[in-house]
Amino acid sequence: MDKNKVYIFDTTLRDGEQAPGYSMNLDEKIKMALQLEKLGVDIIEAGFAISSPQDAKSVEEIAKAIKNAQVASLARCVKKDIDAAWQAVKNAKNPRIHVFLATSDIHLEYKLKLTREEALSKIKENVAYAYSLCKNIEFSLEDATRTDLDYMCKVVECAINAGATTINLPDTVGYSTPNEIANMVETVKKRVANIDKAIISMHCHNDLGLAVANTLAGINAGARQVECTICGIGERAGNAAMEEIVMALKTRSDVFKNARTDINTKEIYNSAHLLSSITGVKIFPSKAIVGKNAFAHESGIHQHGMLANSQTYEIMTPESVGVQKTNLVLGKHSGQHAFESKLEELGYKLEKSEYDKLFVEFKNLCDRKKDITTKDIVALLDARDNLNTSIWSCVSFTINTGNNMTSTALLKMKNGDVVKEEVAIGSGPIYAAFKAIEKIINHHYNLDDYQLSAVTEHRDALGEVYVKISDESGSYRGRGVSTDIIEASITACINAVNKMLSN
Repeated sequence: MDKNKVYIFDTTLRDGEQAPGYSMNLDEKIKMALQLEKLGVDIIEAGFAISSPQDAKSVEEIAKAIKNAQVASLARCVKKDIDAAWQAVKNAKNPRIHVFLATSDIHLEYKLKLTREEALSKIKENVAYAYSLCKNIEFSLEDATRTDLDYMCKVVECAINAGATTINLPDTVGYSTPNEIANMVETVKKRVANIDKAIISMHCHNDLGLAVANTLAGINAGARQVECTICGIGERAGNAAMEEIVMALKTRSDVFKNARTDINTKEIYNSAHLLSSITGVKIFPSKAIVGKNAFAHESGIHQHGMLANSQTYEIMTPESVGVQKTNLVLGKHSGQHAFESKLEELGYKLEKSEYDKLFVEFKNLCDRKKDITTKDIVALLDARDNLNTSIWSCVSFTINTGNNMTSTALLKMKNGDVVKEEVAIGSGPIYAAFKAIEKIINHHYNLDDYQLSAVTEHRDALGEVYVKISDESGSYRGRGVSTDIIEASITACINAVNKMLSN
């Protein structure tokens, strides 16, 4: 085993997906999991199998789809959870069962109603049971940073003796500081006799804004697995951000001399962008590594330094994390071969049928915009789910609106051989259009969220719309892109409606 390697345990699809606004359906989870594998993460925590039949199904399908990374499912320290986790991951090429039990006195007394000895007995029995099913077992001491150190050492030794190959010491409530994290890891390494048989892992929450700093402190103290999420998403204030940990290790290799990852850093931006595209949650502009301002320089002093030497204000290059700076030189006279070649230069490899559909959309865009930028093409790529619609599609729309009139929308939509047309009125053009869609599909839905933004900076920018709708069966997101924001809104709504109707 490479003692310098830090294993990346990504929990975007479990801990991250639990955060409000980040829920994903099965297809979206699989798409995200495949991108995580392309990114080079070592372990993908695909879900909490016992929590629902849908979660169990998601874990099972991700386990089948992933070829290189380990696939883990979370389980409480009880046999029924462990059985559910094993059933979900057993077909993975490299499965893992992740068992956890709280060990702090406050959790033992008030949540679990267990004594320390009863908890030890429970850990011994259930970790051993999990090991009888799968030889790759992780055990997490929930609320480790508020656990008595003497008792922690007993728990760790017990779990390893029972079969745990990874020991996770999470800062569950984001309470700790870097010095405390380092002391905890060092204590476990010194005082647990069998610690050489397991990898120490960190899982730090960001309640005090210290998740990444605490994780790095754990690495310096000897932890060799880190549990993190893309963009730091997760419950409450979130988790340690994967991209920040990885780029800190890479950029400051002079400080972290004996720590490296196998992450393909050029896929970091694509991974963050895909997460944002799937969930509809925008990346904060000043977000480290992947925010749109991360490599932007407006100050005159900064610009002067950048022109002289980019290292004056950039400690890493945009290209190192996959940010594309070059605009596509494409227009309405460009052929499909040139279009496909440019997409591949951007790192996209699609099926022939997808290239064909995107090229049609590209040509339509060329008729509306003179200059086509990289951002425009990426926006078309992100919206390509709309091209695979098999239920309803928009044939035409006419909107009448003004500041002294009630907005009216006339929509014609097609579903196979069925063509329907409806008129609706509303307090605004988009509201009227959404009401017309509802009348055509004859299915009531609620509009829970609507977001509009410009893809580029100029007057002819593409408008990018995210909508979130819901009915009694769940919530569904849709995305639309067009130079016409009403058309983008209609496309986004129909995309969400099709997901709702196909559920």
